[in-house]
Amino acid sequence: MEPHYSVASVTVLRNPGALLRRHLEALLQQSRPLDEVIMVDNASTDGTRELLQREYPQVTFLPLPENTGVGGGFSAGLSDAVAKKHDWVWIFDQDSTPATDALEELLAALRLDNEFRRTAGVLASLSVDSETGIPSFGSLWKDRFVRVPSHSRLASKCLVDSVISSGSLVRREVVEKVGLPRADFFMDFVDHEYNLRIRRQGYTIAVIPRSVLHHTLGKPRLVKILGSTRLWSQQPAWRHYYMSRNDTFTIWHEFSNLRAKCFLLVRLLRRAIGILLLDSQKRAKLKMMWIGFWDGVRGRLGIRLTPS
Repeated sequence: MEPHYSVASVTVLRNPGALLRRHLEALLQQSRPLDEVIMVDNASTDGTRELLQREYPQVTFLPLPENTGVGGGFSAGLSDAVAKKHDWVWIFDQDSTPATDALEELLAALRLDNEFRRTAGVLASLSVDSETGIPSFGSLWKDRFVRVPSHSRLASKCLVDSVISSGSLVRREVVEKVGLPRADFFMDFVDHEYNLRIRRQGYTIAVIPRSVLHHTLGKPRLVKILGSTRLWSQQPAWRHYYMSRNDTFTIWHEFSNLRAKCFLLVRLLRRAIGILLLDSQKRAKLKMMWIGFWDGVRGRLGIRLTPS
């Protein structure tokens, strides 16, 4: 007999507005029902608490006294779900909408073979950008991020080293052994650092293409920078601080070889060129990148800037 897994979802909220109902309805209408739906609220000021209490009393509401970012939010939500002994925890950003059968397809993947069931640490839905329709199959890590080969994307499960947080189904044992996502990152690269930490402990991470998640990344566009085609989305200056700092800290300190550091510098250079060519507030954003880089090298973490 196949085991019945207890599955909780954890969504991190910050002034979600109209996104909240759409996201919640997608969770509550799953063909394989969730055992608990947990909403972690990062000190929203738009009436999120009142809406949840009024329209969704069956949802667990976990308020935080201040905005801790996705790092602090996921950490708090995973900690709560694991303490309740849920077997798996499905984590989300507020701007994600899973297909009705997304959870059912993730759990079905555990039936593929006994070895995969034993080693699987994270099962990720296939994230599809709502604006462009471009799917994200995650990345491989070879002292740099490498795209997943085309032939691997055709498999029923696509083995990778890192996926985005939203839509990731995390095994409780992973959290108990590896720990929580880094709350001191606040946001950005939280997912990659956590996934690479999980992989170093020997767990498997897989994207399950039959499980689809529609995910919004602002208003991205396809651009080519230094010969690399990528999605580009304008971000506020303060966010470039965290993007630069957390990339730098992870690669500089956890993968401290020359090849990885060269990859980091090229990655930051591409971002800087993108800002110069495509963004507004160029000076402010480049300054935040520079400060973030040096804080990452020095290991100076924590919540240092927040949205105004």
